[in-house]
Amino acid sequence: MQTSPLFESATLHTLTLPNRFVRSATWEGMATEKGAVTPRLIDTMAALAQGGVGLIISGHAYVSAEGQATPWQLGIYDDALVDGLRQMTDAVHAAGGSILAQLAHAGNFALEKAIATAPRVVSNFDGLAKTPRHELSAEEIEALKGAFVAAARRALAAGFDGIELHCAHGYLLSQFLSPWFNRRTDAYGGSIESRARIHVEIIRAIRAVVGADYPLLIKINCSDFADGGLTVEESISAVRRMVPAGLDAIELSGGLLTGGTLSPSRPGITTPKKEAYFRQPARAFKEVLDVPLILVGGIRSPEVAEHLLADGSADFFAMSRPLIREPDLVNRWRTGDRSPALCISDNLCFRPGMMGKGVYCLTKERRSASQGV
Repeated sequence: MQTSPLFESATLHTLTLPNRFVRSATWEGMATEKGAVTPRLIDTMAALAQGGVGLIISGHAYVSAEGQATPWQLGIYDDALVDGLRQMTDAVHAAGGSILAQLAHAGNFALEKAIATAPRVVSNFDGLAKTPRHELSAEEIEALKGAFVAAARRALAAGFDGIELHCAHGYLLSQFLSPWFNRRTDAYGGSIESRARIHVEIIRAIRAVVGADYPLLIKINCSDFADGGLTVEESISAVRRMVPAGLDAIELSGGLLTGGTLSPSRPGITTPKKEAYFRQPARAFKEVLDVPLILVGGIRSPEVAEHLLADGSADFFAMSRPLIREPDLVNRWRTGDRSPALCISDNLCFRPGMMGKGVYCLTKERRSASQGV
């Protein structure tokens, strides 16, 4: 049995977790067309809990109908979805796990064929997109804040153990922070203080609804890694404004959906040196923040996580693709098999999701078929 500090209980605000491993929010492609929970999605979440994951973060759940990013994406935009969400959280709790709801709005990257209007954007300008966009008015920004608060109420009613706001990868809250996307001249544009205004307001409003003890996290880009985009220094400045508003922890990611080799899901993570590709920004964040930091991005081996925990670079370690391949990876490491995750970071797992089959490891399936398994 593994005695690594990674497998000692750890506290995340009011949550006591059995280890320091987190399932980072992953689009599963397993909800209905309207975002409702399905039996397969419930089984997927329960399997992660049974596999030893300390904390599960749901796939990004869209908070309003025009905020849908991908087909068969989980929704949390309507009260009618709460019963299904409750069945999912009940299954996770029955398996001994904890689960947060990730609240999201796609903004410019909304799935146009699924929404009834032009995608909502922070700023509309030439070169942003090839199809029409709708720039949010001041009144619509107020409605957007209300949508996040209403979604938080639903998460609480559905039995989630906390909430994470999705402010990474170029989705709408990320677009507000990024100077490339945000060219507004009102109170929500300009300086980093103004670009972070909506996040501070949403955090305060959610905290007023859920109370002081309910865990509230944010997933944020350390940098957009794009010309004219959010920098590490700006991101740190933004988070330093958000934490006093009521944040309990941050999950640090980076890159944009359009970022190529610097995208959030980088390919070719084949050596320890390539793992934890946001480790350097994480150290800069840890120097100035006094809330826990969850590090995502290329974690593939317990040795790397142990080193980053020991040197104070991060407090928790989130994975996505490895847990698609091996839902029981954490238990495998805990019980003594410390070989790296079998995930080869080829990103083929997302292909079946786009075809309505749900996300799964296509490489594993092909290998099994070739071996006659």
